[in-house]
Amino acid sequence: MENKTKYYKLLAEKYPTVSSLSREIINLSAILNLPKGTEHFMSDLHGEFEAFYHIMNNCSGVVREKVDMLYGDTMTDNERNAICMFIYYPVEKLNQVKKKKLNTPKWYINLINQLILIASTLSSKYTRSKVRKALPKDYAYIIDEFLHAQKDEDNNQVRYHREILNTIIEIDPDGFVIALAQLVKRLAVDRLHIVGDIFDRGESAEKIVDLLMTVNSLDIEWGNHDILWMGAAAGSNACIANVVRNAVKYNTIRTLENGYGISLRNLALYAEKTYSGKTPMEAALKAIEVIQFKLEGHVILRHPEYEMEDRLLLDKIDLQKGTVVSEGVEYKLNDTEFPTLVRGDCYTLDEEESFIIDDLRSSFLNSERMQRHAAFLYEKGCMYKRFNGNLLYHGCVPLDENGRLDRITLFGKPCSGREFFDLAEEKARRAFLSGDREKDDTDFLWYLWCGRKSPLCGRNIKTFERAFISDKNAWHEEKNPYYDYYTTAKTCEMILKEFGLEGSRSHIVNGHTPIKTVKGELPIKADGKLLVIDGGFCKAYHKTTGIAGYTLIYNSHGLRIKAHQPFETVSRAIEKNIDIISSSEIIETENHRVMVGDTDNGKEIKSEIDDLKQLLKYYKEGVLTPE
Repeated sequence: MENKTKYYKLLAEKYPTVSSLSREIINLSAILNLPKGTEHFMSDLHGEFEAFYHIMNNCSGVVREKVDMLYGDTMTDNERNAICMFIYYPVEKLNQVKKKKLNTPKWYINLINQLILIASTLSSKYTRSKVRKALPKDYAYIIDEFLHAQKDEDNNQVRYHREILNTIIEIDPDGFVIALAQLVKRLAVDRLHIVGDIFDRGESAEKIVDLLMTVNSLDIEWGNHDILWMGAAAGSNACIANVVRNAVKYNTIRTLENGYGISLRNLALYAEKTYSGKTPMEAALKAIEVIQFKLEGHVILRHPEYEMEDRLLLDKIDLQKGTVVSEGVEYKLNDTEFPTLVRGDCYTLDEEESFIIDDLRSSFLNSERMQRHAAFLYEKGCMYKRFNGNLLYHGCVPLDENGRLDRITLFGKPCSGREFFDLAEEKARRAFLSGDREKDDTDFLWYLWCGRKSPLCGRNIKTFERAFISDKNAWHEEKNPYYDYYTTAKTCEMILKEFGLEGSRSHIVNGHTPIKTVKGELPIKADGKLLVIDGGFCKAYHKTTGIAGYTLIYNSHGLRIKAHQPFETVSRAIEKNIDIISSSEIIETENHRVMVGDTDNGKEIKSEIDDLKQLLKYYKEGVLTPE
């Protein structure tokens, strides 16, 4: 009771009068009756900045839907496309109009009025306070005036706003258009969820992170590619080697060298000398692969609990026969040039290999942008998230052969399901955030990247076999039983319950495994309980998936999944007013419109209102004295 009294005394300092307390209760109660904000879910971006940037700008079609709603009966498709492009790319579109000398005062007035109406419509689901926080600073007061313009008997407000608009057009019309476009995009989406895998494959992951750092309301569920880069930033040699190998293999070296200032020059010089019969790119790939397999061997030998001894293949190579034994089967090698392997000691790096990895490690640890981006991923990221009744995670919840939660022993602790996720997050955070980075913790980041029972991976990755064995029978990567059972509602309901979610309106939102739409696979599984939104943002997956990604929209009316066709380029979109072609499928329509009071935030507001009402009761009963 004493602690409760202390709490209410502190609360009384913030609301010292009955009127201030009553006003806050009224304000919070009103917020509960506003429609919930729109949530936007994206996954598996894989460095494809231009496609990501465009879908961020059009908010998976939310902006276009509002434009169509407001102007569908009064404008042509081309005219509505043009308005959308001014919202997506205001600077570039303004430059285009200026070149054609179409930027007359009348044209500006028309465009600004259209943008104000769109912004006003989108702002209707938010409190005035929240809208004000979203306003671009330079024009906050003026935009607020326009959004809340009131008609009066003598048209004083109309004249007042007309004069403001005339002054804007005289002084800085472009700046005002850009500010309005920015506001529309901020209001279109209330919360952005990135369900993993920002990095690798595409060549501009660092630009994606820079853009995400400007988003006001955001969470990131770590993917295996994200944790790999986080491990590299934490100083894990095995993670660093994998990051570099991926960059060389998928020709995204620009991300490392230009994006993060990490030079591969020493690796290239060493590779050219050591593997002279290959092209420079082939030699660099071979050099970093050998270093990678040696470093991974160190981790596996240090951690028998990872149960990954079958990945120790360098000691299974017979150079005289030109073969390697993988999972008990002998395969012919397609490359027998391994000059740095020492029989009986094949996992030890030679002096030059040690110099290469030490040089790379120093570069990763001293890259200011790399360390800043990793810190951001830790700040906004997590292994899983529960949000408004939905469970978000990137990879899988490890199951056993019978479809039950698999019990895994790591760090001397047996755990499964949510407990395993929580332990993994604790260790992942300690690996980067602790001042004294323990090798066991940074090793675990590598395990999360590729471990057979890692919840971020969920398969037995066969990098060596794919690199050095031509027989594709050796390439088969066994998947966790999760992927056999996750199409059943019973399994998904079990997983949701494990994470504290139940009810018909709860879903799992998953990424990681590209949906092969071209073969008839659907992203909606388990009677709608599971939504897999990895449709292949990455260009390398387009032939496999048949599309260029799925996104998910959850607004006050229900859930919709959006399928996107491949995006050409930003420059072509601007020039021709071409949007990404997207189709929408309704997953669930709410029987009643979802209000803030129905959300997680609403529960917190209701709890706050209860506390405020209790304080009001104390004031009235004389337990505490208001000012």
